[in-house]
Amino acid sequence: MPIRFVLALTLVLPLFGCANLGYYAQAFNGQMDLIAKTRPIDELLADDGTDAVLREKLSTVLAVREYASRELGLPDNNSYRAYADVGRPYVLWNVFATPEFSLKAQEWCFVITGCVAYRGYFSQKEAEAFAATLRAQGQDAYVGGVSAYSTLGWFRDPVLNTIIDRPSVDIAGLMFHELAHQRLYVRGDTTFSESFAMAIELEGVRRWLKDRADPSEYERYEARMTRRDEFVALVLKHRDRLDSLYQSNLGVAEKRAGKAKIFAEMREDYQRLKAQWGGQGYYDSWFAQNLNNAHLVSLGTYHRYVPAFQALLARAQGDLDAFYRSVEELGRLPEIERTAAISTLLPTATVLDTSVTP
Repeated sequence: MPIRFVLALTLVLPLFGCANLGYYAQAFNGQMDLIAKTRPIDELLADDGTDAVLREKLSTVLAVREYASRELGLPDNNSYRAYADVGRPYVLWNVFATPEFSLKAQEWCFVITGCVAYRGYFSQKEAEAFAATLRAQGQDAYVGGVSAYSTLGWFRDPVLNTIIDRPSVDIAGLMFHELAHQRLYVRGDTTFSESFAMAIELEGVRRWLKDRADPSEYERYEARMTRRDEFVALVLKHRDRLDSLYQSNLGVAEKRAGKAKIFAEMREDYQRLKAQWGGQGYYDSWFAQNLNNAHLVSLGTYHRYVPAFQALLARAQGDLDAFYRSVEELGRLPEIERTAAISTLLPTATVLDTSVTP
């Protein structure tokens, strides 16, 4: 579940004091290193020294890139027409944080993106060190690796080695997601922007697979998405329980005990869901972590409003141009009005019945 970190460093560096210069220096250096490692895909395809497997993947990338603009109305620019190998499994790492008894994410504010619910580092060591300082202050913190991100058109975003070995359907989804950010990004509203991009990712992949006329691949993708929806529903159900607990008048000790109990029950629910999947542990690694509020914030950021955007697309009868116009209208609303409007589009079942049947 990639989270996106946007850089416009030449604008933001002069606006912050010395305390933040180290952070912006690592971000600037990381972006410049990425640019230095970037090569046009056409150039790599023409190079006899390009590995045959990489060559095939890059050819698929260009085909997906053309599809994104031609069929999905996503920006037709230089992004994802180049490739970079950063020499590590993730391009950067994002830090999420919340208070011990709150699901409100700490935000960090930047000139271009506004305030976002994460802080990105090109070094895992530096991300972990920052998370440790937050934990020392009593906050819940989580560090998640990021496979791809968008600079919203400020730079030519390349396809990265961090995703190139994945199945073609996953690469397509990530590209659709990132290009959706370039089509529409609401400054300061991370959940709205990420949920919109996730909705475009899902719809784009469904259309792409259907156009490829590969029913078996489409069925496998649908099965994966059903499992992911069930996983998200499970987590969001317990997230809402935690939110109710934190807003109660209980004391600190009672809230701490209640929090531990809810996380334990979420793991028990997962075991029941896993049994429904025939014992397949698709999300075992996620539940193996020392889960806290910050993990739930990162998940909710991507998925909270996806059903609402899907409902809006259905209302537009699948017409993406009409859908984009409706989303742009929502994006222009003040935040309180925008949140209220998008919430009315959420299906009742999503709001009231997110339980997992044992």
